[in-house]
Amino acid sequence: MRGPRTIRNVHQRIIEAPAETVGALVDRLSAPDDPLFPTPVWPAMVLDRPLAVGADGGHGPVRYRVTAHEPGRSVRFDTDDDLGAGFHRLDVEPLGPDRCRISHVLEVAMPPVAFALFKLVVEPVHDTMIEEIFDNAERAALGSLPHPPARRSRRALLANRLRWVKPVAVPVPAEARLLRGAFERPDFTDAWRLPLAPGMPRDPRAWRHLLPFAERGAEDRELMLGEDAFHLDFRGSLVVDDESVTLATAVRLHNTYGRLYFAVVRRLHPYVVRRMMRRAHRRVAFATPPAGERNRELRTAP
Repeated sequence: MRGPRTIRNVHQRIIEAPAETVGALVDRLSAPDDPLFPTPVWPAMVLDRPLAVGADGGHGPVRYRVTAHEPGRSVRFDTDDDLGAGFHRLDVEPLGPDRCRISHVLEVAMPPVAFALFKLVVEPVHDTMIEEIFDNAERAALGSLPHPPARRSRRALLANRLRWVKPVAVPVPAEARLLRGAFERPDFTDAWRLPLAPGMPRDPRAWRHLLPFAERGAEDRELMLGEDAFHLDFRGSLVVDDESVTLATAVRLHNTYGRLYFAVVRRLHPYVVRRMMRRAHRRVAFATPPAGERNRELRTAP
């Protein structure tokens, strides 16, 4: 049986900014206002405590722990699981008073199957994410990106689409007050929820395009849309909180035709809603300003 194979993947970029400025950005990895990790297009880095030796966490399915941290200069994450054992580290090296090099090194020994999977699927995503981290460092340190943004390869985008988060069924939330008051006795209700990644909008109007119906009411965290017809009335509520967006629906049937019609539609409804929400969620994520730009706005706000 063939033994483990070692992956060594290195990215570097020179940034026309002081090492202290870029190093301070690295020290904010996993913070609520993390300026570097390329969310919400890619999974956020989540640690069980602020960045420091001993912190555990990861991003998406990738798990690791912080084993070394020199504030303003370097951080190292170690991993050891069935997919491989090794480390990745991010370093900032001064090259003068207003110039520095940021580098990322990944070195992991993997069994043959994991090695093949990495080369085929994971490496394109990894390469894209690291280059976008570097883009965000420049945006945050310089105020703008002095060159075109990193290109996302077709394989990276395919992996992104296939692994995108899926809606889960939940009870109609108590916060859907408009929807709950729309019909005294609805014949059907359901609700589907998706988590909101850092940077994604918390205003329900930002999700208005999910439903092509007229507005029927609005509150701070709820937008209700709907349509009335001779056979049924439909209402859909977009409820947004700090953690998630929920699409809750209610239907009131009027007659035999409505009951027959909805008997068919009811079977298709969950598939249509899940597909529609997942597509809209991904579209909103890709339209969200990158972390480095959001950080710049926070840093310069009065």
